[in-house]
Amino acid sequence: MRFLTAGESHGPQLTGIVEGLPSQLPLASEDINPWLKKRQGGYGRGRRMVIETDTVEFTSGVRAGRTTGAPVTLVIKNTDHRNWTEIMDPAPGGEPRKKALTAARPGHADLSGGIKYAHKDLRDVLERASARETAMRVAVGAIAHKLLKCLGVSSVAYVPGMAGVWSEKPFDWNLVEQVEQSPVRMTDPQAEAEVIRRIDAAKAAGNTLGGVIEARFKGLVPGLGSQMHWDQKIDGRIAQMAMSIPAVKGVEIGSGFENAMKNGSEVHDAIYWEASRGYYRQTNRAGGTEGGMTTGEELVVRAALKPIATLMTPLPTVDVVTHEPADAARERSDTTAVPAASVILEALTGIVLAQAYLEKFGGDTLDEIVERVERYKAHVLAY
Repeated sequence: MRFLTAGESHGPQLTGIVEGLPSQLPLASEDINPWLKKRQGGYGRGRRMVIETDTVEFTSGVRAGRTTGAPVTLVIKNTDHRNWTEIMDPAPGGEPRKKALTAARPGHADLSGGIKYAHKDLRDVLERASARETAMRVAVGAIAHKLLKCLGVSSVAYVPGMAGVWSEKPFDWNLVEQVEQSPVRMTDPQAEAEVIRRIDAAKAAGNTLGGVIEARFKGLVPGLGSQMHWDQKIDGRIAQMAMSIPAVKGVEIGSGFENAMKNGSEVHDAIYWEASRGYYRQTNRAGGTEGGMTTGEELVVRAALKPIATLMTPLPTVDVVTHEPADAARERSDTTAVPAASVILEALTGIVLAQAYLEKFGGDTLDEIVERVERYKAHVLAY
């Protein structure tokens, strides 16, 4: 399964093409739109989330509520484009365009992208670099999750800490509904209240906030990925996908950074066996992967999200046209997008896992894949 996305933040639409899905996978817009809604949610978001509500349209590959085996084309319209028609017009002329951006924002793609592609209007960089692009990847991830659900895989995304506040209530799967109801996707109501207070204070000060996001998956079979080549290792592929989320600056699987400072005897997960359940671990510090493959234990992926780089109280920068000192450009933005980013992490990790399932089990139809997965599960239990 491979996919491609296209589109700009204020262009007419985002487009995605997904190739390699099996036929007969039940699929409707209702499988995707709730994911898009969650991505737009969370306390601390900006005005754009009020302007438009993302929904998806299928323009190929889906008929009568199921995939046909053909490439699936997805479209998400940018409602806000009506206010940017002249600015984003692809026809020649009108230079310089309205809302030209020349004061590069520290922390954004503006300066490096301007140098690389020889743009002096840095809007040509930021329109594609915008986190708006993740809306389409979340839509693709929703399709991946529909496939994973058919294969017995469940997932959740939550925020263990943000704005300098850590949840004191460890995650367990009984808290999923509480997480879904939380405006900051936290398990701890006291931490949630303090985080909301800090978001309000940051917004009043023209500042932004970051945090740590986490996605968990259960029901995975062991052996997804491979130890054979570097680009087949499932943990490496997950890390690359996680790092592709704008503002993510660190990724770990399990308690990776904590493990680095301990003795091996305190880190590795002992292996046990029972006839009724096969091989299992009593701990999961490895986070569900060993040697580039899934172990069958819960997959735990955690990422560090820096504060958003667009500040309403701007940092010093340089204007790329005049080379004079300037205040960084101010675009409409969020105070924080940490809760939404956790949803993005869950969706995108699902893409990697769905790809790994399709690589391992193959098949042109959903029934073929399900049958092969069930046969493999029996092999795992009997091994």
